[in-house]
Amino acid sequence: MAIILNTINKNIFFFISFSYASTKYVIIYKTQILIFLLSLKDMDSSTQKIDFNNAIKNLFHGELMERVAAAKQLGALKDGRATNLLIKALKSEIDGIVVNRIIEALGDIKNAKATIPITEFLKVETQKPEEEQDKTRIFLIIESLMKIGDKRALSHLGILLNSCHSEIQKLTEEAFECIDPNWKDNIKNVV
Repeated sequence: MAIILNTINKNIFFFISFSYASTKYVIIYKTQILIFLLSLKDMDSSTQKIDFNNAIKNLFHGELMERVAAAKQLGALKDGRATNLLIKALKSEIDGIVVNRIIEALGDIKNAKATIPITEFLKVETQKPEEEQDKTRIFLIIESLMKIGDKRALSHLGILLNSCHSEIQKLTEEAFECIDPNWKDNIKNVV
């Protein structure tokens, strides 16, 4: 929502726009746009704490869609404090949709603590016959491990380089490139 307050010299307009607990002032001058942000309340710490605590509560005690939304919200907050709680929820969650959202959230937070718990889910999927594997979960796992960037994930991802699914192979190679750009040379040195 924007409100024009006044016009000066026919070229400068002052607007006040309101968005999510903050006030922004935008000044437009001729063809150049100059943006001055004066945040009066940029999601202050008490609001963040309330959002964080509500998301944690919903993650463990909410209905299915509340748990899904809570995992997404915690990932969007990118608050490292959520890592251990997300890992705890990941270990106890039985619904596949929520598990996938938790894996995504852990990737968004990018905390290396999440590498091993995520790779445990990769092990479970890769032990299944290929036609029974949850491809969506495998893609989410690869993407999350790529975001985290922890080299410990490479040994677990290696099995996917031989996947019959070409898209999984391609994404796995991208993950290797992202996590360790010299991975091909490192493999040659080991062999």
